[in-house]
Amino acid sequence: SDVYKRQEWRSKSIYQILTDRFAQTNGGTEPCKDFHKYCGGTWKGITKNLDYIQGMGFDAIWISPVVDNTPEGYHGYWARDWFKVNEYFGTPEELKELVSECHKRKMWIMVDVIANHVGPVHLNYTTIKPFNDSSHYHDYCIIYDPDWEHNQTRVENCRLANLPDLKQENPFVKDFLLKWIKDLVNDYDLDGLRVDTTPLVPKWFWQEYKKAANVFTLGEVFSTRFEYIKGYIGPLDSVLNYPWFFALRNSFKGSSFWDIWDVYNSCLLYTSPSPRDLSTSRMPSSA
Repeated sequence: SDVYKRQEWRSKSIYQILTDRFAQTNGGTEPCKDFHKYCGGTWKGITKNLDYIQGMGFDAIWISPVVDNTPEGYHGYWARDWFKVNEYFGTPEELKELVSECHKRKMWIMVDVIANHVGPVHLNYTTIKPFNDSSHYHDYCIIYDPDWEHNQTRVENCRLANLPDLKQENPFVKDFLLKWIKDLVNDYDLDGLRVDTTPLVPKWFWQEYKKAANVFTLGEVFSTRFEYIKGYIGPLDSVLNYPWFFALRNSFKGSSFWDIWDVYNSCLLYTSPSPRDLSTSRMPSSA
């Protein structure tokens, strides 16, 4: 059940890994020459360091998106070919080995996933597989700063950072994404998903996505408004606690520690059935 999945994941201490920046297959330590490009981190490199991660007290890892990306998509958020994994990170067999080695150590693995957008190809979709037609995307428009608090329609239908915005209401797009996430979880025996850009996609879609995945889903709702964040607990199993993150960070930067108290009280007021459905986060995620 959803409650069971939440309870199980609450006990986990999760180590977030930007796959490209963590460890190379050969154990190399040479500095990265250009942080805007790939630096050589791989799934094999992570596998070789699982004992190190576990030795620090972590019993779960969260890794970058695994799908093939457009050029320089070292972070994993610029999907290109949904039928392939990112060859810079390794092969399907090496990803399966990483999962298997995690499970041998009784560690769980969470994979970052995106269903909102693809890589920065502007209006030329020919290289995006299978979403190679303009009908697979919302009409061109850009999300502006005021939209985040005042125009949810634009948040869901316009582009974040000019990344082509997938049209989940298109039956082909919806059906493919639901089958893709089901197959990804089953093929690689994943334990959980961190869901990128959650509020940029309609809640009805996340309900179906969560059902198709059938594992724990942790949403990224990049906001300090508890009343807004709360709306995504249900469509997904849990969300990252960004209000808590910002309050802690600002307090240690010099603002009042009463900010933490205010956030705690807001958490009790707005979250249901429990504030523990919000997961704490050390740092915001990339888009």
